[in-house]
Amino acid sequence: MIQERIEQKLQQSLAPVHLDVINESYMHNVPKGAESHFKVIIVSTEFEGQRLIGRHRTVNAILADELANHIHALAIHTYTPDEWATQQAAPASPSCLGGSKFG
Repeated sequence: MIQERIEQKLQQSLAPVHLDVINESYMHNVPKGAESHFKVIIVSTEFEGQRLIGRHRTVNAILADELANHIHALAIHTYTPDEWATQQAAPASPSCLGGSKFG
């Protein structure tokens, strides 16, 4: 499963204090059971001192194979433990408006 592979790679590389990997494929015009659209919420001390672009580059590098071969879309929400303590939630994902679903 792609979702499990994402979880394992992020756990091993970033030792997160919080990690959610959410398969949002059902929200898109894909076959039932697809694993192509994901949302990652990750809280790690590894992000301390990094700008947002650096955090995203870190996650993208860890998941390079999955992004190149399996994942169509990846929403990345990265936080330090201090940031997460004040937020405790990531933004909701927007509804899909693409593909042939509406046209």
